[in-house]
Amino acid sequence: MDKVTAAKVFVDVAHTGSFTATSERLNMSRPMVTRYIEAMEAWLDARLLHRTTRKVSLTNIGAQCLDDVEQWVDAGDRMVSLIKPSNELSGSVRIATSMSFGHSRLMAAVSTFMNLHPKVAIDIDLQDSEADLVKSRIDLAIRIASAPDPSLTGKPIAKCHSALVASSDYLNQNSIIDNPEDLTRHQCLGYNHFERHVWHLVQGKKRESIEVNCRLTANEATALMQAAVHGAGIAMQPTYLVNPLIESGKLIQVLGNWQPLDLDIYVLYPSRKHLSPTVRALIDFFDDYFKENSWDVGC
Repeated sequence: MDKVTAAKVFVDVAHTGSFTATSERLNMSRPMVTRYIEAMEAWLDARLLHRTTRKVSLTNIGAQCLDDVEQWVDAGDRMVSLIKPSNELSGSVRIATSMSFGHSRLMAAVSTFMNLHPKVAIDIDLQDSEADLVKSRIDLAIRIASAPDPSLTGKPIAKCHSALVASSDYLNQNSIIDNPEDLTRHQCLGYNHFERHVWHLVQGKKRESIEVNCRLTANEATALMQAAVHGAGIAMQPTYLVNPLIESGKLIQVLGNWQPLDLDIYVLYPSRKHLSPTVRALIDFFDDYFKENSWDVGC
């Protein structure tokens, strides 16, 4: 039995804690997963996993050798990727990202990558919640945050700048907004996963934190953007999403001399998860692509 595949199956089971989850992730029958684990244990002459009806966990020996097995598998794949031409990348990659970023920016990048590598298949999972990447069988997640989940690894690939926006109809029918404190007298549009709606704004060395009133909330940016277009109030929106609407005049930037705090856009993956050459290539591609295709003038 193929020792490399057996090692990959062992690494995957070690992280998923489930033979069934690994069989689904690797597109392999559950009995075959069991056979590969048994082969791995026979090869190392040691029991690597505790099996119960409820869960699978590493034995002491399994935990001790996991890092070495991962490094061995990783070194083998790196060797193959050096020999194999880049245009021969193949396999499937599952990516999780927000609806707003997926709709406005990610699809163009993914389409370009797939044109370069016709043997690669990509599945996009649009979600605004932070799902468990291993349990959801996600290879990569693109997330916007001030700091990434410490249990994940990856790198920032772009900056997320934001702007306060509203429709001209809303602004014409309501009081003038000259400074951040004026926002407290307006209807603002907020994300419903926050108990308090506090907007942090900067102007040079000045910083203001304003608690705003949000009668209308949603869990997704494009919904709030459409609410702003229809005159429901003022929204804080990523510029990657609203720049076209600002340029067309459908939305007007509010308090343009005050900027919401910038966030980073990260590409992330489970910190101990083995990465295929295709996933590695896609991470590097995203890094280069978003440096060359910025949505903000001057970035």
